[in-house]
Amino acid sequence: MGILEKITEIEKEISRTQKNKATEYHLGLLKAKLAKYRVQLLEPSKSGGAKGDGFDVMKSGDARVALIGFPSVGKSTLLNKLTKTHSEAGAYEFTTLTCIPGKIEYNGANIQLLDLPGIIEGAAQGKGRGRQVIAVARTADLILMMLDATKSDQQRPLLERELEAVGIRLNTEKPNVYFKVKKGGGISFNSTVKLTYLNEKMVYHILHDYKIFNAEVLVRQDITVDEFIDVVLGNRKYIKCCYNKIDSIVMEELDRLAHEPNTIVISCELDLNLDYLVEQIWKHLNLLRVYTKKRGEFPDFDGGLIVRKNSTVEHVCHAIHRSLSEEFRYALVWGVSTKHNPQRVGLSHVIEDEDVIQGICLQNRKEEVNIISDPTVLLLI
Repeated sequence: MGILEKITEIEKEISRTQKNKATEYHLGLLKAKLAKYRVQLLEPSKSGGAKGDGFDVMKSGDARVALIGFPSVGKSTLLNKLTKTHSEAGAYEFTTLTCIPGKIEYNGANIQLLDLPGIIEGAAQGKGRGRQVIAVARTADLILMMLDATKSDQQRPLLERELEAVGIRLNTEKPNVYFKVKKGGGISFNSTVKLTYLNEKMVYHILHDYKIFNAEVLVRQDITVDEFIDVVLGNRKYIKCCYNKIDSIVMEELDRLAHEPNTIVISCELDLNLDYLVEQIWKHLNLLRVYTKKRGEFPDFDGGLIVRKNSTVEHVCHAIHRSLSEEFRYALVWGVSTKHNPQRVGLSHVIEDEDVIQGICLQNRKEEVNIISDPTVLLLI
């Protein structure tokens, strides 16, 4: 029996099993096996083979955004509107057959936008070019799920299900669980909260099913069996997602969609809300602008650095040059992150948007020099 057949059999058994206290243990084991087979399904074949033209696009810029949706919903049109790249658009399905990159320039950041071929039901099992599309989506920092407003209620659940099946978790946080595989000592399980979906027996059997017999587990929130399996696998991708709706609906329906969570109503034909969409992309990517200055001079507001939220002074040093932190002495920071301006800080100081940094490092341990940024060097995380 092949992997696809095994997955189908387990899904059927899960669907026909009643969910209650007596069956939750059995269902948990089935879910663990299902997750393991799905991981195997997406693993590249040992015989190798081409990835497919256009799917090995190099990651560039400060962040990557992937456009995902069913065929002929306007992904290529949106790429053409937001970037200077031309992607073939047409009123027929599968106009785009490869991954086409574009670049959005906003607030000094270069954001890579990828137009992916239309996804179809069964993509997680490899139908169409599903495996290649999903593999690229897993490398993204943000997913724009583009839907036809007239069919959004049918399309959205299908797309979410396909992405969930391959370990892409949309608009959810990583479970607060400490998990570490050890060389000996058996399995140590503890929890700081009352668990309603998970128990110690379930944890032991899931770990044994994955051939893990020595590990330390500390659960800090009331998680489900699926969330614990995600922790064990360790390859889940937690990605924020905006759901985009397009034209041809009445005003009442437009208002309803606009008030749904993580939803942006746009129209490429009318240029409606496109600027707001770019603003929301920036917001969901959690990017910050940081400016540098020389001693005795004004800050360089034209050549800022782009870093991620919760970045430290050390990240800023790495954005300029990887070896800079090794000779770092201290930095003077002006901005929201400081208690007074300027504040003398170390490498671990967390910066905020539009902070100004003047860094001092030691050169040959004798001469103090200023940290000066090169505007062309941007941080990639």
